[in-house]
Amino acid sequence: MSRNDTEFTGAESSADRRKLTDGAPLHVELTDIDRLVIDAITGPARAWFSPRFHGLENFPLEGPVLLVGNHSLAGGTDAPVLAHKILVEHDRLVRGLAENVLIDVPILRDGLHRLGIVRGNRHNCTTLLEQGEAVAVFPGGGREAMRGKGQKYQLLWEGRTGFARMAIETGAPIVPMAMVGGDDIFDIIFDGHDPVMRPVRELVKALGLRATLTPPLIRGVGPTLLPKPERFYFSLGTPIETTPWRDSPDVESAASELQVIVKKAVEEELAFLLGERDRDRGRGLLGRTLSAVGL
Repeated sequence: MSRNDTEFTGAESSADRRKLTDGAPLHVELTDIDRLVIDAITGPARAWFSPRFHGLENFPLEGPVLLVGNHSLAGGTDAPVLAHKILVEHDRLVRGLAENVLIDVPILRDGLHRLGIVRGNRHNCTTLLEQGEAVAVFPGGGREAMRGKGQKYQLLWEGRTGFARMAIETGAPIVPMAMVGGDDIFDIIFDGHDPVMRPVRELVKALGLRATLTPPLIRGVGPTLLPKPERFYFSLGTPIETTPWRDSPDVESAASELQVIVKKAVEEELAFLLGERDRDRGRGLLGRTLSAVGL
């Protein structure tokens, strides 16, 4: 989550528990214009990456649910495509948790709130689940998104058990969520740990961020930053009920045990999608074009 996890601690009133930080709305009723905006925002990515979806029937139609998945290099591109599909198919808005650096920008914050996105902290996530909302979390966070070379689709979840604890506390089922394609659309020239990237790391730290959030130097199509038109693949696994851990006398041990189970489930979904990707003749734009003309 974020350093704002400590904003709501101690003698927190029941009224505070029903509020989100930064004035974000507890529930969002999308207008027709909002839906058109979401269509427009995700439209270019849907057209360019030609996504395929699996397991959408595993998404609960009502009640709280915690979507837990991998964070890719293109986390701001692939996750919205899946959220759009869930909205269209099931008419449920998946609430996202944004980094502080985004929520701290007033005008941007207002726009994110309108689309259901809130500051990423434990209070907000727990409160949304208690209100019966669907929430997406990426335990690896920015550290996983800013991955190094040779770390494609690896889950960097060491010590990340907060999501499991929140699910146990609220009784929300966890739906394993896997996304493949986001780590394929750019090539990493130098990752954030490379000595060449030291000036960028220093800038990141000067902005008050962790050095692990240093973005890599990347390229897409040729020498440009245009993302390669690799297909996106998404899969939702069987929901994992969290109530068996609800009465555990050791909450931390229970959260650690659940984290291991969820991590394994996400890895299995990733393996399935990687197999689908490798068998897909239409993985790239050329293959999709040839298929379209019957070749």
